[in-house]
Amino acid sequence: MADRFSVVIPNWNGLRFLKTCLDALRAQTFGDVEVILVDNASSDGSQGFVKSEYPDICLIELESNFGFTGACNIGMEAATGAYIALLNNDTEVQTDWVAQVVNAFLDHPDAGIVASKMLLFDQRDRFHTAGDFFTIDGRAGNRGAWERDVGQYDRGQYVFSACGGSAAYRQSMLMETGALDDDYFFLLEDVDLAWRAQLAGFKVWYEPRAIVFHHLSATGGGVTASYHDGRNGIWLILKNMPASLLRKYARRILARQFKLMWGAARAWRGREARARMRGMIAGAMSIGGALSKRRRIQAKKSVSDDYIDSILTQV
Repeated sequence: MADRFSVVIPNWNGLRFLKTCLDALRAQTFGDVEVILVDNASSDGSQGFVKSEYPDICLIELESNFGFTGACNIGMEAATGAYIALLNNDTEVQTDWVAQVVNAFLDHPDAGIVASKMLLFDQRDRFHTAGDFFTIDGRAGNRGAWERDVGQYDRGQYVFSACGGSAAYRQSMLMETGALDDDYFFLLEDVDLAWRAQLAGFKVWYEPRAIVFHHLSATGGGVTASYHDGRNGIWLILKNMPASLLRKYARRILARQFKLMWGAARAWRGREARARMRGMIAGAMSIGGALSKRRRIQAKKSVSDDYIDSILTQV
């Protein structure tokens, strides 16, 4: 529907966060908000709680854990809004969050994605992210992470990506770019989608008036995050970076990957370090699949390599 805003919440054993998250969505000032909670076979009673306390919410119950990407894609497929937002279950949005995101889309018709101002849930004067960046040597990161909020990110602007914990997308853009890459399962899938959007000519707008509070890493991290960060980081580069930029920054990209592998090898006694090594090896071993996806992505590129170079962060 033209005036509907859909919110997709992936959930896996997040019962302790759901009341705060869902109550905040119920309190939105925007008129037509569709909430879809996709449950990844939780064992903590999340499904029963939602059915009992929030019968107006669309609950999709999966029989197994499809991961963050799988749950989000299923929810986005079911969404009926002109705008579709992904929202972590461990967040609390301000009452005008939806309205501010919609206004940002209306004010910036070239934007296919809107990034929110995300602050830490328990330290509400500190940033999780003010939109995401991507460096020339292949690193994705959060702008302003851990910084105290003193107004330095109060100006809206174009950024490279939106954090998937509260990223909003035009439904029309998703029809062209596709949704999340389900092979990522968890981590960096948001930056991957932003790469495809940027290559296809859509921009990402950071809207500082759209405010989200986030329990950072409350439902993820550790070994799982280390593995997927190592693997998915390689896929990001192989799938998306234009050939001329791969050649231009090859030495820096390879140097960073070697540094990551060397650091993990030196810390091999740590479970997270070993997981990162396994992930990087898995990424290198799956080059064929990444290159197959690359051909399809690069075929849709409608912007110049110089433009892409201009929106990458120098290091």
